[in-house]
Amino acid sequence: MTELLNVDEALNRILVDFQQLPSELVPLESSLHRVLAVDIVAEVSIPPFPNSSMDGYAVRAADSQRFDGKNPVLRVVMDIPAGSAPNGRIESGQAARIMTGAMMPDGADAVIPVEQTDSTWQAGDYVPLPETVTLRAEIKPGNAVRPIGEDIRIGDTVLRAGNLIRPQEMGVLAALGQANVPVIRQPRVAILSSGDELVSVDQPLAPGKIRDTNSYTLAGLIQSYGGIPYRIPTARDQMDDIRRRFQEALDLHPDLIISSAGVSVGTLDMMRAVMMEYGDLTFWRVNLRPGKPLAYGKLRGIPYFGLPGNPVSAMVTFDVFVRPALLKLGGQADAFQTIIAVLSEELHSDGRRSYIRVKLHKEQDQWVARTTGTQSSGALTSMVQADGLLILPEGVTLAAPGDQFPVRLLKSTLLNDDSQR
Repeated sequence: MTELLNVDEALNRILVDFQQLPSELVPLESSLHRVLAVDIVAEVSIPPFPNSSMDGYAVRAADSQRFDGKNPVLRVVMDIPAGSAPNGRIESGQAARIMTGAMMPDGADAVIPVEQTDSTWQAGDYVPLPETVTLRAEIKPGNAVRPIGEDIRIGDTVLRAGNLIRPQEMGVLAALGQANVPVIRQPRVAILSSGDELVSVDQPLAPGKIRDTNSYTLAGLIQSYGGIPYRIPTARDQMDDIRRRFQEALDLHPDLIISSAGVSVGTLDMMRAVMMEYGDLTFWRVNLRPGKPLAYGKLRGIPYFGLPGNPVSAMVTFDVFVRPALLKLGGQADAFQTIIAVLSEELHSDGRRSYIRVKLHKEQDQWVARTTGTQSSGALTSMVQADGLLILPEGVTLAAPGDQFPVRLLKSTLLNDDSQR
């Protein structure tokens, strides 16, 4: 019998075949969740001019000092709404009414909030420009003023290549005038399910039939990690039909092809045989549970994963092997999170590296793991319930309560939620 390939060795063999995809320009409004292809260097300072951070009066701070013990009275010489430029300079004894975000006039070095004067307007009110304003507080230079470059200065490297663009990055790009954004092209992934037992999601179930879940699950996973999925119609357990579906996948010119089912040793498992006609098989079968019947190779030069048909096995092997490859194509680091957890129950394994579906909770600052119940590779709801995959190393056949093991998190919010408690 051929020795099963170690998980780490299998992943290393896979990743050498993958390189980051080239870049493309996309409109800013389409850049959410895309990966920056280049560093973004500021060509303008933000803010580009000193401006007021609140409604009030632009003054010289020295004029707010009570030199004679009385509230200073200044002559109001201009009005500066947001979006307009000052039409003069502020001299000693003068003030300019100014709105939030408006440009500071020359000569003024501070803003006194309207609440600290004898003015009474509120935002949205139209109030004629007063002739004078009485100051009722002393302020220092720079009060309520946002200086040039407070946020970003010309020449700053604001965003780095490889950053995932979130709404806040979109805002920064907009502030910098980046109407089109250079991003890594999204990997195109063809998905193919196989099996006479499969019917589409909108079809009624007949005896012996099940609905195709894997193509939808895999499509969701691909989208979650930045790819674009293309679902191919289900291949029947006939060599000609499998060939036709493979050709449909190749005709899409994808960056990656994934199939589920048809790679084990069953008598109707023809996917692997057809795959050999179209390309090369790098390896078949890996020392893990669930997911031993995993195939990897190339079809006409395109990387190909043949995942197991059981839905949990398909998800686990995707997480362990496909996800890092997909992220490498898309220019992202595979920064999955792991924690150490204490077992709350006894576990048995056959000695393969095992990925056990567990729920997690905290007890006295220690993560505690318990199984979701059945570990059947067909129980897809166990993946819904699971917070993570507890990893039993190779050679471990019995784990006792209190033993500690790493857990690969499936819910990225788990640690964030805990930090808020």
